[in-house]
Amino acid sequence: MQLARIVGHAVSHIYHPSLRGWRLLIAQPLDKNQRPDGEPLLVIDQLGASIGSLVILSNDGQGARELVRDPNSPVRWFVLGLPD
Repeated sequence: MQLARIVGHAVSHIYHPSLRGWRLLIAQPLDKNQRPDGEPLLVIDQLGASIGSLVILSNDGQGARELVRDPNSPVRWFVLGLPD
């Protein structure tokens, strides 16, 4: 799991079929002091995170593929939760 802040959204005209209908967001990973830590990530979201939201990400590829119901999906990162 990784703490991150949503910094944008992504739009594409060509999607892998497993990503149709999913919201694509850009998330900036954060360190323990909530400072940027590494490069931004492309994530999928079903919880309604918006720009500026603090989120918990998961990089469990198997979990992500189960979420999109496609064992061959390229998806890796997804929003797991929205901390209080």
